[in-house]
Amino acid sequence: MNRERLTPDRIRRLKLPAEVAQAFLWDTDAPRLAVRVTDGSKSFVFESKLNRQTVRVTIGDVRTWELDAARDEARRLQTMVDQGIDPREEKRARIAEADAKREEARRRKAPALEAWQAYIDARRAKWGNLHLADHETVSKEGGKLRTRGRKVNQSDTTTPGALRPLLSLPLEQIDADRVRAWLQDEALRRPTHAALAFRLLRAFLNWCSDRAEYRDQAHKDACITRMARDELPKKSAKDDCLQREQLPAWFAAVRQIQNPVIAAYLQTTLLSGARREEVAGIRWEDIDFQWKALTIGDKVQGNRTIPLTPLVASLLAALPRRNQWVFSSPAAASGRLQEPRIQHNKALTAAGLPALSIHGLRRSFGTLAEWVECPAGVSAQIMGHKPSATAEKHYRVRPLDLLRMWHTKIEAWILEQAGIEQPGETEAGLRVVRH
Repeated sequence: MNRERLTPDRIRRLKLPAEVAQAFLWDTDAPRLAVRVTDGSKSFVFESKLNRQTVRVTIGDVRTWELDAARDEARRLQTMVDQGIDPREEKRARIAEADAKREEARRRKAPALEAWQAYIDARRAKWGNLHLADHETVSKEGGKLRTRGRKVNQSDTTTPGALRPLLSLPLEQIDADRVRAWLQDEALRRPTHAALAFRLLRAFLNWCSDRAEYRDQAHKDACITRMARDELPKKSAKDDCLQREQLPAWFAAVRQIQNPVIAAYLQTTLLSGARREEVAGIRWEDIDFQWKALTIGDKVQGNRTIPLTPLVASLLAALPRRNQWVFSSPAAASGRLQEPRIQHNKALTAAGLPALSIHGLRRSFGTLAEWVECPAGVSAQIMGHKPSATAEKHYRVRPLDLLRMWHTKIEAWILEQAGIEQPGETEAGLRVVRH
């Protein structure tokens, strides 16, 4: 073992012998300290024995560490070895702690968009397509060229999502004062969108407050309910609904839609009373043409089975079987219908009818069902509403046949008002679908 008292000059003059990968010069003042020289570098190292095993730790580059500081560090490491502590484990723990502090500092300065994306990824499997699309819309970057024709006075580039200004800030800066200022500004320009964004932001901050990695940064009280009441316009209940006398014009216009999938989708939504995405998500395997049953993915109960009425059966049987989706769309990435509103709005305009949302068709079913004096509990069960009374929850178990009797009666009455004859079972094309 080559041992000399280390000095700055000796360290400077130390060379790597030929045909050797590394060489050591050991200190006499701190016997466990050496300078290791390799091809192109010199560093202070500590070496000792722990449990009869050699322990070597690199202290640092000789250009970074002063000699006296390296000796002190070597003595500190030897003290740890004497106490049975492995200096390598201590060094790894120290490095990990330093990395954690750097990551924490980076995360505190990082935009809340990082946490927002983590939130979406964590909840994606539990959300429907529309809810997921809402989160993407309110956080979109904007500034991209519009691919479709723009409206009057509209810029050539897309507008950032309502939450984008807030999510560009560090999470800990999204407090009540900042949210209130943001909400006041957004409520003046796009109140409905602002209300949606506020609700999504509140759910996001609540999620962050339950996560250890974000808990100390998230302000759970940044979106208190009183703030929405104070800053947003009063919300009025929607009442768009087809009236009995409007049924002939609506059916005539919808049946003129050139896309048979959209035409069938709109009629099925009205005649089933189901939610927009429940209808769009129907698969061929969900339809039992033989026993006249339709299984729907219920957002409340998971699934519910409702009657397959004659006209709906005939509409579905006539659709092309392109893939697993009944209401398929070759142009959509998902393979199924995504946006029926455009064609529906055109049909309403052609028929001279007032604005009517897709959800308004569901509302229309519940309202029109009263004309045949259908029990409220029956129509609610078909539509997938939660039972609202003790009797409904615990003492009403309606078989599918009973629902079918009333559902067929509702459909027949709606079609009669529209001037359309309800098809019989043979006309409806009731048969087992072969994939």
